[in-house]
Parts: sequence; C-alpha cells; structure tokens
Amino acid sequence: MSSNNIVIRVKNLSKCYEIYNAPRDRLKQFLLPRLQALIGRLVKQYFREFWAIKDLSFEIKKGQTVGIIGRNGAGKSTLLQIICGTLAPTSGSIEIIGRVAALLELGAGFNGEFTGRENIQMYAGVLGLSSEEIAARFDDITDFADIGDFLDQPVKTYSSGMYVRLAFAVVIHVDADVLIVDEALAVGDIAFQAKCMMALKRLMDDGATVLFVSHDTSSVRNLCQKVLWLDAGKSKAFGDPEQIIGNYVAEAHLTINSHLAKVRPTTNERVVTETAKLEDPLLSMEPHISFVKGWRRYGDGRAHIRNVLFLNEQGKPFETLQLHEKFVIRFSVFSESYIERPVFGFSFRDLKGNQVISSMTTNYRNCHVPSLPAGQAFIVEVSGENVLAQGTYTLTLGMENMVERNLAHEYIDVIENAITFQSSFGSDTHDIFPGLVWKQMEIQIKKAGVFSASTDHIALA
Repeated sequence: MSSNNIVIRVKNLSKCYEIYNAPRDRLKQFLLPRLQALIGRLVKQYFREFWAIKDLSFEIKKGQTVGIIGRNGAGKSTLLQIICGTLAPTSGSIEIIGRVAALLELGAGFNGEFTGRENIQMYAGVLGLSSEEIAARFDDITDFADIGDFLDQPVKTYSSGMYVRLAFAVVIHVDADVLIVDEALAVGDIAFQAKCMMALKRLMDDGATVLFVSHDTSSVRNLCQKVLWLDAGKSKAFGDPEQIIGNYVAEAHLTINSHLAKVRPTTNERVVTETAKLEDPLLSMEPHISFVKGWRRYGDGRAHIRNVLFLNEQGKPFETLQLHEKFVIRFSVFSESYIERPVFGFSFRDLKGNQVISSMTTNYRNCHVPSLPAGQAFIVEVSGENVLAQGTYTLTLGMENMVERNLAHEYIDVIENAITFQSSFGSDTHDIFPGLVWKQMEIQIKKAGVFSASTDHIALA
C-alpha cells in the first residue's frame, strides 16, 4: 500500500453467494458438473448467483470516520465481514494496515457456554491483546460494560443489550487502528448508547479510523467525515455526508410515496369557487431564483414550491437574524393537480443537517388549510420569533399529504437548503451556550438554613 496515509483500500471487490432452491440441488452441484465434464456433456449449474457485493472500490485514510448507509440487503454487513476477514471475497482485493476490531452482529466472537469473564479473555485475545495487556485492562473493560454479577454467568443467559455492552467494552479497549461498528449499538439502552458515542468520539480524536454502519442518519451526519452509500452491492455514492445523506433520505421518501399512492383514496377534480386573486411579487419571480446554491428537492410533483422570501421584522431580506427578532417566511406554491387539504411545514437545520426547529400546519388545531385546485398559485406565510443559538442555519420548506388516518406522510414537494442565514445574540453576548435554542428563564437561588421544622429560605439579590 502506498504511503499516502491510506489504511483501507478496496479494489474491484465482489462477493457472490450460491442460492439453491432445494437441499438436493447442493448435492447435485457437488457431483454432477464433474461427471458431465468427464463424459463431454454440457456442464449444468444447479444454483443461481446472488452478488451481495459487486465491483466495489474505495479508499479510506487514517483517522477518517466513514459512515456506511443503504437499505437492508444493500451489502453493508457482507462488506464489513470481508474487511474483518471473517468472509472471503469472490474476487477483488482488500488491503488494511493495522489492528482491526469489530462489533458486528450480536454475540459475534463469543461462546455462549462461557461466562462473561471468560469471553473477555478469549475475545480480547482474538483481537490481538496479550495476556498481560488483557489483565491490565480487565477492570476498565468490566467497568465500561457494567453488567454486575452477570459477569460470571454464561453469556447465553444475557439479553441482547448485555451482549452489546460486553462486546463493545472489549472492542473499545483494544487500541485498534481500525474500529468497525455495525447496527448492533441500536439495541442498547439510551444511557449506554450515549456512553458509546462519547467513547467513539474519544477514539476518533486520538486518530483511530472508524467504519460506522447505522440507519440513524443523524448519527452518521454528526460522526462521519465521509459516507459510502451502498445499493444492491454497488457504490452509489462516496464522499460528502450532507449531500449523500440528503439524496439517500430523498430516495427513501419517494419510495414511501410510491407505496402510499396505492393506499391514498382517489379524489375527483372538484369545482372550486373563484376567489379573489392576490397580486404578489413572489408570483412574478422566475421559479427557484430565490433559492441559494446547493438547494435540492424531492416529492411526487403534484405541486411545486416556486420561491421564498425570508424577511426580518422590518420586512426586509437579511443575512443575520438577531435573538428574539421576529421573522416571516413567505413562499409561493403552484398546484399542478387537485390536492386534498395539504400540510405545509418548515424546519431550521444546522450545517450537519440536524433539525433544530420544525413545525407544520397539523401541529395547530385552529390552522385550517383549504384544498388546492389544479392550475392555481398560492402564498403561504409563516411568522415566528428567533430563538436559535448563534450559528449558521438553513431553511427547509415542505408540502405533504397526510394519509392512512394521518399516520404517514406523502411528500408532495420538499425544498432543502432553500435559504442560508446566521443567528446572532448581537450585543447580548453569551460566550458559553451549550444548547441549540435560547429560552429566557427566571432563576432564583435561595439559601437554605439548618434543616428543621421551621427552616427559613432567604432570597438572594
């Protein structure tokens, strides 16, 4: 491997499984092709091929955290098993520099008949630690796992959460150069997940290379510098997390739409009484001219969000919005077909794509949205007050249908990253602010006297 800091290089990697329709076909495949070749007959194949990974190539540098995303069956687990060395590829090559530690499916590397204590010894040894190293780190491993008296019980009696606790505790303490974490963390409780995330971040800060597989796109956005999107065993995209995850989520929503369209009740075009038409500057603007560079959309196209104006309390566009300053979001919509009582919404997101604030019309009992006739434009206004912490944010606008008794959303048009803006505390400076939004509180500190039946409380000025 070249010296340009590459620790994982995958080149033209493929993995093919032989799928048999019946057990007897496996025996036929073992015996008959040889006989057919000996007697000069055409060799017959008694299985069908399934390519879990097909011609996959990518490189990962030292210290990078790479997220791997994709639908179930996309090839994520197969790829990780090949990287770990527990599965051999059909073709292609993979080069890895350094010690690899992996947390894959539950119980991988454990013997169910052994106790937790014995499995720590065995698993840590498999991952490359010497007996002296295991002894030196044993207490740290057990403290992190925190499974109490179960440490001396056979792991076959463990819950799935306890499996993960013990396995992750070992993996995190072996000083691996490459750490691989599959979706297994999802079965842990909330407190343990938070503990694992902090441990992962410490390893990343220390320069470890991490491969992180998760269906939680927010975690992938927050942890990863690059993302590999697998689709049917092939690389659909590899690179910037925000761009790739945005496209991945959009595709997932459109897949949901295609299903929901089948259950949405058909509605006939209705005659709508002519209403007074509003003359508005938004309607005369060239479509999409107000959106900033890098915006993207998804939806079924039954209506389109054409333009948006984001205005401060003086009614003017802005780059910076002050804390507690009023704002108005005004956007134009053109309906291509009749839409039964749509839902409008917006969200403010940080630069990692996390939704900080979001709201939609169905959140408000007294907000009644009319049905939209085909071929007509509308203006939607949203008013509010800025409570965002200092930083840079983007505005996303959305238009949806609620289907299946309001249990699912069908996306008509969603515009991500329509506007980019700054939020500022202005002269009201707060140097340390751990939250995402600011809420004014009334705080009192009271001095408590000696604990007795007649304790007095004194309010401090």
